[in-house]
Amino acid sequence: MIHAAVGRNDLENLTMPESFLVVDDHPLFLDAMKLAIHTAFPEANISEADSLSGAFQVIEDGGNFDLVLLDLNMPGTRGFEGLLELRARYPKLPVVIVSAIDEPDTIHRAMTCGASGYISKAVRKPELVGAIQGVMNGEVCLPAGYSPPESVDGGDAGTIARLKQLTPQQLRVLNMLKQGLLNKQIAHELSVGETTVKAHVSEILRKLGVASRTQAVIEVSKVTLPEERPNGSSG
Repeated sequence: MIHAAVGRNDLENLTMPESFLVVDDHPLFLDAMKLAIHTAFPEANISEADSLSGAFQVIEDGGNFDLVLLDLNMPGTRGFEGLLELRARYPKLPVVIVSAIDEPDTIHRAMTCGASGYISKAVRKPELVGAIQGVMNGEVCLPAGYSPPESVDGGDAGTIARLKQLTPQQLRVLNMLKQGLLNKQIAHELSVGETTVKAHVSEILRKLGVASRTQAVIEVSKVTLPEERPNGSSG
């Protein structure tokens, strides 16, 4: 029997199955996404989560993913907070938004927050398969016909830029501030001392350029999704 020598380059060239994490709380769409992924990559490994906290747990448990497909409307998060926290925690992990919202302004903001692409849930299966293949080939996939909004809210862009400066822990603290939790309650939730929480709050205020917790909450609340805005406005 002849044994062929396998060098380092040969090992590096061995093709490993692609690995995906789908984060969506709608079972039917989860199934549709998994079907599309397996159509594009039959041998793919697919993990799923129905909340942002669940996604973090899957990743922390050792998930080594090539791509995360994230719905914007997830339990426990509002607006672009989930995307911002995911990008802050795992800056090298590509995240593509898959959403029923296909307004140019929302797509633009998602890309500004660090998304690697944006796929509309309205697309048919062949388009969905093609979009996933395109992203995995390094393309930036955006909805057909999309063009950046003619006027971009400079205030929102500035808020996003400041939020991207926050560390993952600071983003968690800011989210708890939005929920109205006191420093003592935040310390308990994070298993840290109140002094640590106060230090995080001070840094949050400094990075956001505001003087109080209330102003910080108002600032982050500007970065919302269309249906979360008063009177259903879509600015």
